[in-house]
Amino acid sequence: MLRRLALALASASMLAAGISGSASAQGLFGSPPKASSGDKSPPATTAAPETSPADPAPAAPVLPGSPTAVVKPFYEHLGLELDPAQRNNFIDPAKSVLDKSDALRASGQGECLDPNIALDNAEYDKLAIDKSLRTIEAVNSGEAKVVVAFVVEGSQHRLEWKLKKVGGNWKIFDLLSVTGEWALSQYQCE
Repeated sequence: MLRRLALALASASMLAAGISGSASAQGLFGSPPKASSGDKSPPATTAAPETSPADPAPAAPVLPGSPTAVVKPFYEHLGLELDPAQRNNFIDPAKSVLDKSDALRASGQGECLDPNIALDNAEYDKLAIDKSLRTIEAVNSGEAKVVVAFVVEGSQHRLEWKLKKVGGNWKIFDLLSVTGEWALSQYQCE
């Protein structure tokens, strides 16, 4: 019973995907039967030999003034997001959290934020990050999201930088870690 259900689901999935009879389907169910002498269809061909996966496509150039151009420096100069001189790249609620963190640090009462929040609090390994770093940008009217993904010591990390267009420039209003399940806007630095 379970085997018939699995076979039915596999068949339905293949039909829905439009790959019935393709090389992919042949790989799942074996080679197609050989044509009989009365069959006018061409003989079955074997699937192409497997090849190694291609290298990822080169990254598209970052356009000046784009949301990605605003985020990129935080990966070129790690820790930059905590530099008060960079506050012009942020708006509330992220700016308020960063300002409160600066005030807490200046008071000598300790730190509120990890010094490598752009790295999802991962170990600092710039070479590994540079090698695996990928970004994708999505813009919807006056808001944008830049998703940054990288691998450190075999662990995948993904962050979402959320931006709004203010006075013709993109400003960061939040930073979320998908893997670490935290958001900059949710920190209480007091």
